[in-house]
Amino acid sequence: MTKRILVTGGAGFIGSHLCEKLLNYGNDVVCLDNFFTGSKDNIRHLLSNDHFELIRHDITQEYSAEVDEIYNLACPASPPHYQYDAIKTIKTSVIGVTNMLELAMQSNATILQASTSEIYGDPIVHPQVESYWGNVNPIGLRSCYDEGKRCAETLMMDYHRQNNVDIRIVRIFNTYGPNMDIGDGRVVSNFIVQALRNEDITIYGDGSQTRSFCFVSDLIDGLIRMMNNKQKFIGPVNLGNPSERTILDLAKLIINLTNSNSKIVYKPLPSDDPTQRKPDITLAEKELGWIPKVGIEEGLKQTIEYFAAKINCLP
Repeated sequence: MTKRILVTGGAGFIGSHLCEKLLNYGNDVVCLDNFFTGSKDNIRHLLSNDHFELIRHDITQEYSAEVDEIYNLACPASPPHYQYDAIKTIKTSVIGVTNMLELAMQSNATILQASTSEIYGDPIVHPQVESYWGNVNPIGLRSCYDEGKRCAETLMMDYHRQNNVDIRIVRIFNTYGPNMDIGDGRVVSNFIVQALRNEDITIYGDGSQTRSFCFVSDLIDGLIRMMNNKQKFIGPVNLGNPSERTILDLAKLIINLTNSNSKIVYKPLPSDDPTQRKPDITLAEKELGWIPKVGIEEGLKQTIEYFAAKINCLP
């Protein structure tokens, strides 16, 4: 049966891949985006599809539609973007999520909230498990995003308990791949663009901090599995690749894969930057049968190819 599915933030990096996959499965897809960080270029090839509808809208404003499922991905996700207008960022996670939950309640739709590993803050538990409540600075520069996403999870659970809304919560760890914005400001895109331009690669801190990087196709598979699971499992569940590496190792790998002449330079570490980040995906394996399949080198090669094409198109 064809489903009518709403994807907020659907013109963004992850949202555009999700829209395409859902269309490939034969669904009607409504893409909602205010284009603050999303781009029409990401979904331009979908516009001729009769089952795809693009609407410019900000979820902090009410929205009405008849839909079967809602994937709520709308929110700037990189520090430069979410810190640009911190008040708007937290409104997106509070007012925006409330609006989407109200829509889910009116439509009797299932709603999936794209939460984040940032709800764990600078973790003192490693790897991070879903039962860990986190170590977050509530008044720092990152708190508009970290605490906003934590509040969004609270709203999801309260609407579920109080109004029987059918919810899903996923905590997304570092994800990369084609359709990332050149000016995204996150580490993979920064390093690749700098390497392709033979510019200095900027590492904040000494590079010993660790991250785990998940290729976007693996994440999309996890999101859809979570939405479609019928086991009354609502999460939260971690979705990420547990293969952990230092930022310095990532920089060296990207230099090697791009045959770049870039040199590594070091700058002061931003405040509240996590020292470790690695998901425990035991729950995702058990409940969803999900494990990431794309290795870091394979994923980086595809991402480098994407950025190389984008950079060559720039004036």
